[in-house]
Amino acid sequence: MNQYLDFEQPIAELETKIGELREYSTDNVDFSSEIKRLEKKADRLKKEVYSNLSRWQRTQLARHAKRPYTLDYIERIFTDWSEVHGDRNYRDDPALVCGFARIDGKPCCVIGHQKGRNTKEKVHRNFGMPNPEGYRKALRVMQLADQFGLPIFTFVDTPGAFPGIGAEERGQAEAIARNLREMAMLRVPVIVTITGEGGSGGALAIAVGNRVLMMEYSVYAVISPEGCAAILWGDGSKGDQAAEALKLTAQDVDSLGSVIDEVIPEPLGGGHQDYDLAAQSLKEYLLKHLNELEEYSPEGLIEQRYQRFRAIAEFEEPKV
Repeated sequence: MNQYLDFEQPIAELETKIGELREYSTDNVDFSSEIKRLEKKADRLKKEVYSNLSRWQRTQLARHAKRPYTLDYIERIFTDWSEVHGDRNYRDDPALVCGFARIDGKPCCVIGHQKGRNTKEKVHRNFGMPNPEGYRKALRVMQLADQFGLPIFTFVDTPGAFPGIGAEERGQAEAIARNLREMAMLRVPVIVTITGEGGSGGALAIAVGNRVLMMEYSVYAVISPEGCAAILWGDGSKGDQAAEALKLTAQDVDSLGSVIDEVIPEPLGGGHQDYDLAAQSLKEYLLKHLNELEEYSPEGLIEQRYQRFRAIAEFEEPKV
């Protein structure tokens, strides 16, 4: 069953009518011509709606409950998936899935945030917000990949790192900071994809890569629109205004020049419209960038990653 957002209601009404006509069509009563007419109208409406989305509407699509998550992409892009659990210090963190697989026969490492779809899954996955043990697990797996010369693919989709008291007591900030430092020194290709929400340090902790890609309807920002609104105006309900100020869409971030490397096209209306097509598109880009990065030496990968992040900042010296 489709789940429609507020701005998708006109599309929902048309698709409901199409469904009803198909249900009532019989050999004696043929609605095929009317169905075709409505389908064309729905296609035109979709193109019109999705080509004029606000930043807040794109944020809603990035959070869509049916959007493909890391395990959905793993199922469609990789083979021989073997998940690794636990940080060998405290416990496993289901909000981050980590393991090893193959892409087109090549062994690799895969790490990504994982949200849940129903209430039980959401609680189990902590809504995709990792605790420090999740980041430590990810680092353990990345260091194994580095030891065996395996490329690393990470998929980012989190509102942010979990801000609970327990997480802070167990060293949330230290875990994130350590990942940033250690990822900068990995001697293997690291390809990052923002698949949904890229929220703050919780995203960046697995996003220090040689290549950083964004899915077309994903968002990437230092804070969520609601969090930004709460700080600026003391009112988290003004998330739509904050989204405009944050300029957090893939298109906005791409326009900055060096924060990301490429925007990956999705099916019209988002990846949740067609998981297979979204995964196929993503795989093509992953293989393209992997082939480019395989030309680098281990030292060259470290240097390229270093220069890539150095290039993000711009400095101006005051004229004397």
